[in-house]
Amino acid sequence: MSLSRREMMMQGAAVAALATGKPFSAFAETPTKTQERRIKWQNWSGGQSCLPEARLAPASAAEVAEIIATSPKPIRPVGTGHSFTALVPTDGTIMSLDRLSGVLETNDETMEATVGAGSKLGDLGAPLEEQGQALINMPDINRQTLAGSISTSTHGTGENFGSLSSYVTGLELVTAAGDTVWCDKDQQADLFQAARVSLGSLGIMTKIRLQNRTPHRINKRTWVVPFDEMMEQADIFAAENRNFEFYYIPFSSMCMGISHNETDEPLAPSIAEDDDGVMTLKALADYLSWSPSLREYFIRSALEDLPDETFTDTSWKVYPSDRNVRFNEMEYHLPRENALAALKEIRTLVEGENIDLFFPWEFRYVKSDDIWLSPFQGRETCSIAIHRYYEEDYKPLFSAVEPILQKHGGRPHWGKLHTYKAPDFATLYPNWNDFLAVRQEMDPDGAFLNDHLREVFGIA
Repeated sequence: MSLSRREMMMQGAAVAALATGKPFSAFAETPTKTQERRIKWQNWSGGQSCLPEARLAPASAAEVAEIIATSPKPIRPVGTGHSFTALVPTDGTIMSLDRLSGVLETNDETMEATVGAGSKLGDLGAPLEEQGQALINMPDINRQTLAGSISTSTHGTGENFGSLSSYVTGLELVTAAGDTVWCDKDQQADLFQAARVSLGSLGIMTKIRLQNRTPHRINKRTWVVPFDEMMEQADIFAAENRNFEFYYIPFSSMCMGISHNETDEPLAPSIAEDDDGVMTLKALADYLSWSPSLREYFIRSALEDLPDETFTDTSWKVYPSDRNVRFNEMEYHLPRENALAALKEIRTLVEGENIDLFFPWEFRYVKSDDIWLSPFQGRETCSIAIHRYYEEDYKPLFSAVEPILQKHGGRPHWGKLHTYKAPDFATLYPNWNDFLAVRQEMDPDGAFLNDHLREVFGIA
């Protein structure tokens, strides 16, 4: 009788527990929050935090302008805190975009929709479907806000699909001067090129217009393949499927492929609980870190004979998911021709030195674009994402892996941890100085610049 992945992972945990005499729990403890006079803000992973003087949530562009005029600086917009870099922390004002959300307008002829900048990706599917539209592609976390996603060039996967920013056809900003401006390819084109990926440094986004398509169903397939075989076939899988990505499970020699393809098949939703699998990998790492070979044996034995899993659902229910196991993340976007070699090198380093980790590594394909600060500007790209459990110190792992990603020409994800500074970015982005000029024009006094952004842009 075949096992589901959930059953396999739970069985693997039981075997490990019996082998070691240690109990297993799939539930992570939530750290306690300290009480402060000011209300503490922290991001989703807990890795970034601050004590702002003000925390405000405007419901209109006019209210945004009033906050900019009267509130302590610097002012930083915030969504749901899914960036791991210090984009938000400020001792001035945090401005939540939660009340600037929802589908505001649709155009049936152009298949475009204008939505509130604070809309969460997972909340857009149903109302867009009611209007006969759907997002063209989506990333894999459903709680991110649209403004935060495009400001950091967040992406899904698929060699013919760009990041979310590449589907933006226009947007509204409230500037440091309090003006409400609209930009697109015809109106203030330079501002539009800069604003589609801007790290929240040009003003506060209030509305975003997206190029969409008709609603559609997606068949999702998940299968397991040995690492060496995946290295030989990954590009073929990418070409043969609408969307393709894979995960490498450290210390297992096994990869998990995931494909999405459009279908007219009847709905057959998934009931999988992927977080159980992640926490079981943690248990195996905890119990068997002393023996990489035994750890690999347990994981590989459980995975290699599993049958493929498939399910079919509406697109917006397939692409993103809840992430209930918290982590910190580093992700670099590499020229496609270098990416598989970089992944092999990372595996050799991590497993050769027995660096302790358990989170799977994610490998995705992204189409090139022409956006000034997009990591995908001018080149077909593959992204490699390395995760570290939120209770663990990520610095030793990321410090070991990052030089490999940089050596192979990687550009870091703006919302994921990295060590690059302004001089590095200046060599990576052909329009770096063009962006800096627009930023200076839009916010000459640095109302939206916290310490992290000053370092990124090289501003004293």
